[in-house]
Amino acid sequence: MDVVAFERVFSASDALPPGWWGIDLIVNGVRLADLARVVEAPSAVAAGQPDLAGAYAGLDGAFLWPSRHYLGEPDEQWFFDGDTTLLSCTCSVAGCWPLTARVDVDATTVRWSGFRMGHRDWDLSALGPFEFDRDQYERALGRPESQVE
Repeated sequence: MDVVAFERVFSASDALPPGWWGIDLIVNGVRLADLARVVEAPSAVAAGQPDLAGAYAGLDGAFLWPSRHYLGEPDEQWFFDGDTTLLSCTCSVAGCWPLTARVDVDATTVRWSGFRMGHRDWDLSALGPFEFDRDQYERALGRPESQVE
């Protein structure tokens, strides 16, 4: 099983309100944006834009529990086909250059698969899939254990 963490990241950017914080997604101890960077690098270099590989930021903190966004009931979608926006561009707006994936939840697991990027036709098939223990996932999300179904 993979292990996930949802870490708070505070922004010092002048473009965001003071005190704004987002969510950095960590998979097996590595930032999801860094995992994406490795997969996207060949396409980014071929496009003459190597700095775009992995250029993502976390979503606004409002997407943590009690939101069910990361539990297969997305508040933000790019393709409007059920995929969940996991990361945004560096401006932290969910619909701006998003990294999306299918989030499937069952009684014991949460699975991220089928990663896509909203504006580029880059092959992300080497990213994931990731499968997490649902209890660990929900604890990482900040859902109180007394409410875990």
